[in-house]
Amino acid sequence: MAHLKNLYQDLVVTDRFEDLAESSEIDAIAIATPVWSHYELAKIALLKGKHVFIEKPMASTSEQCRELNQLAEEKNLTILVGHTYLYSAPVRKIKKIVNSTDFGSLLYISAQRLNLGLFQKDINVAWDLAPHDLSIILFVMGSAPEAVNCQGKAHYDKHIEDVTNMSLTFGNGGFATIQSSWLDPNKVRRMAFVGKKKMILFDDNEPLEKIKIYDKRVEVPPHYDTYAEFHYSYHYGDMHSPYINQVEPLKTECEHFLDCIRTGAEPLTSGKQGLQVIQILEAANASLKNGGARVEIEDTMNEKLQLMN
Repeated sequence: MAHLKNLYQDLVVTDRFEDLAESSEIDAIAIATPVWSHYELAKIALLKGKHVFIEKPMASTSEQCRELNQLAEEKNLTILVGHTYLYSAPVRKIKKIVNSTDFGSLLYISAQRLNLGLFQKDINVAWDLAPHDLSIILFVMGSAPEAVNCQGKAHYDKHIEDVTNMSLTFGNGGFATIQSSWLDPNKVRRMAFVGKKKMILFDDNEPLEKIKIYDKRVEVPPHYDTYAEFHYSYHYGDMHSPYINQVEPLKTECEHFLDCIRTGAEPLTSGKQGLQVIQILEAANASLKNGGARVEIEDTMNEKLQLMN
């Protein structure tokens, strides 16, 4: 506290959340605390008439997300969830490329987010790392998955998985995989977007060439008379990395939050998207407990309603 006061002498510094919620001079509150506290703090802030910026994941359960969204709607307040990658220039560029006719239809997305640590005490590695990849996948796919399969292993804390592999199935035929780990020798932040005509590699660890577009594809012969005449062919073309004007995503996200407060517009990463991500993570947890079995996302919600009744 004393150190912060020395650094920011013109600001009021406090370690009591109530001071922020009760202040008539504060219109919006950012919540960057452990996940288990997101719901309680956000609810207090909304009840006090504050707009809320919540770090990912939005809350611990989908029921909590729904309650926060309903409360914000009733009070005409803004909720923005911190899915920061959607405000980054590389991800926006990827979305534009995937939607172009040159890319062809999107076949699947694969994501890897690996590191040595940091171990969390209240959530598993999927809840810690996968929200970034899930938000990107939802953004690029333009739809939510209908089912999830997830397998993993807890090596150090028997209740908290530190390695997981998640598969997402979409109703439109889309498919995505996410590998998350706190037990990897190297820091990996990589996603591949595979289309019928081209492929994209997004490596967030690269300082400059974060996106590489590959003119590669599999070509199927249009017709053949016998099985012996049927052969796949493989097209290997050029690779290029488009220039991307690097802008700090967090700055863009904060500016977007303020704009939405002023105009009343719905944020790109609203509480609705935050809810979608939590629904997927809940289904992934259910799949983990069932040995990786396919779990319909709506089924997990029906199961919870039955338990409540």
